[in-house]
Amino acid sequence: MISREQIAATERLIRSRIRRTPILEADGGDFGLVSSRLSFKLELLQHAGSFKTRGAFANLLTRAIPKAGIVAASGGNHGAAVAYAAMQLGIPAKIFVPTISSPAKIGRIRSYRADLVVTGERYADALAASEAWAAESGALTIHAFDQPETLLGQGSVGLELEEQAPDLDTLLVAVGGGGLIAGIAAWLGGRVKVVGVEPEAAPTLTMALKAGRPVDAEAGGIAADSLAPRRVGELVFPIAQQFVERVVLVPDDAIRQSQKALWEALRLVVEPGGAASFAALLAGRYTPRPGEHVGVLLSGGNTVAVNFDIG
Repeated sequence: MISREQIAATERLIRSRIRRTPILEADGGDFGLVSSRLSFKLELLQHAGSFKTRGAFANLLTRAIPKAGIVAASGGNHGAAVAYAAMQLGIPAKIFVPTISSPAKIGRIRSYRADLVVTGERYADALAASEAWAAESGALTIHAFDQPETLLGQGSVGLELEEQAPDLDTLLVAVGGGGLIAGIAAWLGGRVKVVGVEPEAAPTLTMALKAGRPVDAEAGGIAADSLAPRRVGELVFPIAQQFVERVVLVPDDAIRQSQKALWEALRLVVEPGGAASFAALLAGRYTPRPGEHVGVLLSGGNTVAVNFDIG
């Protein structure tokens, strides 16, 4: 388990390197839902386009970096965040991503001058390649979600959100490997109902909770470049067991609808993985009670392909 004290200390350490992202208030009625207060946490406005930058800086500012530099495997967002943080700190970085990584994410990684390798079809393939490189080169591995420092960095989202919306009743968080939801849930400690949201095609935490331990799950769907590792993290799982109220599954069509609705109502362009949390409301997988204050974490905006007309 990670503690609130550790998260707060990490937040102080990385504060000058990250953005304190805003929240945007809306009403459920704006989207044809039951009237309820919605607070969107806009992590798509974070450096490198996602919340992952928090965990990247937490790792690079607290761990000893060898001469060989660092290595990371990613569906895209973690790689971009690590590459950005490494560029800012002058650290050599090698990033492995699978072929499903979006052009937007690959472009970001290259723009941050990291050594990029595109290999394999899924995150698990890129992870295996990165581990082989770490063993060969001596580079430090920066794990996307199953690393204490990563969890502590992501927990700073919860710290910020609690300060910005102290009367929050429920928080919807998309789940891939689970680093984000675990960090946030560890900070909130049950004071806010935390609900995980996963694509039906990548039910990592859902399968783990059913089995009582992390197990392999399907790894596909529209959000596969950010929400489809093979299994949820070992460090993540006990935190989720204790502090995540439940997990709901959403179909790809609902994620596409969520992207479109966020553009039409709020003029936000959100990547599929970032929009999955809101899909839980639109698809009726989570129905708030009238007047409930619901937080919706929009975790990333690294996309160039949208399924609606923005002309």
